[in-house]
Amino acid sequence: MRPRILVISDYRAYHTARPEAELFVGLAQKGWDVTVMTYPDADYIQRLTAAGCKIIGWHPSIKKDRVEVQTIRDTIIDLDIDIIHAFNSVSSVNAITAAKGLDVKVCLYRGYCGNIHWLDPLSYRKYLHPRVDGIMCNSVGVEQLIRSHLWKHPEKAVTINKGHLLEWYADVESVDIRSDLGINPETLLLVNMANNRSMKGISYLLKAMTRLKGQNVQLLLVGRDMDTAENIKILEKAGVTDIVKFLGFRTDALSIVKSCDVFVSSSIKGESITKSIIESMCLGVAPIITDIPGNVELVVEGINGLVVPKKNPEALANAIQILVKDRELLNTFKQNAPIHIDQNLNHHRAVDKLAVWYSRLV
Repeated sequence: MRPRILVISDYRAYHTARPEAELFVGLAQKGWDVTVMTYPDADYIQRLTAAGCKIIGWHPSIKKDRVEVQTIRDTIIDLDIDIIHAFNSVSSVNAITAAKGLDVKVCLYRGYCGNIHWLDPLSYRKYLHPRVDGIMCNSVGVEQLIRSHLWKHPEKAVTINKGHLLEWYADVESVDIRSDLGINPETLLLVNMANNRSMKGISYLLKAMTRLKGQNVQLLLVGRDMDTAENIKILEKAGVTDIVKFLGFRTDALSIVKSCDVFVSSSIKGESITKSIIESMCLGVAPIITDIPGNVELVVEGINGLVVPKKNPEALANAIQILVKDRELLNTFKQNAPIHIDQNLNHHRAVDKLAVWYSRLV
């Protein structure tokens, strides 16, 4: 008999939620009993309902709140839940508390590579809590990190990627961004899509661009807060303000990415597997990435992209220069990038792996 699953997660933004929510769409379509506890205005409710999931239009908001914990506990009891799977911080803490004394397996999710240590008391509120039966990790890097701090039961941590399907991106249309911005058709067009946070390492990317002065290359930065005074100063000091264009937040971000040649990630820590890199690869854009845990699982060096050391602008510039000069290699990467995602981060395989893991837990 298949276990009854209770999922607690935030499915309000359709595009952002899709890789995770589709796991439970897939399980429900295979006949699994899946109940999803999410915000009542979540965009993904209709899709989940159509697949056969039961919906509870509510989501916890305060850690260890007695009323919220009791709501989760009552749900576990009333629906005779076998596995509760929490996907964010608040729901994880409350789910662990709600499960006390109940015959239910507690699963958590981890998609960040860092900030867990056996000496940190906060780690025992979630991932290192003895009541936790399983931790779904979105990369091998995250799994290895957690296992290194789970001395007695390292097997609790298991890598199950949030899979993707190339067909999800089939309706993304390119925009003529070169004409819009006056960029030569022969120019190697780079892109990075993110909101500017320290872990993104944007300063290292800009320092790499200063080493490409005079090269036939252009970088588009798509996302909030990229055009900070510090970032602009890096370009001004080198006299290359024309080599980078700050586009800000764009609702057509994926269309812009599809119009580019190379997605360049300069991330320096933590991210595990970056969704924007996966999306760009699905769209047939070649990746150049740094060697942080998780992301390195996306690229086979010289086959579907290039990998460089983090915090190394010179290595990043050299990788870009390789593709400026070798357009045949660039085209090979473009062709192989979506194939790699389809073969290694396939949604259907992720659903099957999750089903096997749940079954073993009970």
